[in-house]
Amino acid sequence: MQPRLKAGLWVRAQIAICQSNLITAMVAHKGNEDAGAVLVKLNRFAAGFFVYSRVTTLDGELGWMLVAGGPDGGRETEFACDEYWRKQIGYDPDVWVLEIEDHKGQYELDAPIVDF
Repeated sequence: MQPRLKAGLWVRAQIAICQSNLITAMVAHKGNEDAGAVLVKLNRFAAGFFVYSRVTTLDGELGWMLVAGGPDGGRETEFACDEYWRKQIGYDPDVWVLEIEDHKGQYELDAPIVDF
């Protein structure tokens, strides 16, 4: 199992990475500083809207799972993504939501996307 950064520190680091690459990133919801779950809402504009949840694989490695959205860049897809993360906050107010607006497709998650 990999050592992990605290959730708040990880989110701030991602914002700094985005800012250095001229990508807009903001905290849509602040969760628990130490151990909150993390969701990333990735807005790729015409290429789609995606919500990824940070997960641990069966091997104990970090990964990301697509939990909402898709390649359709329509407003309905964005609304579905927003609805997903708002429901998650209703279940667990400690969740962090990092929203990234990346029209050039430059941002990359720090672990592979996995399917369960």
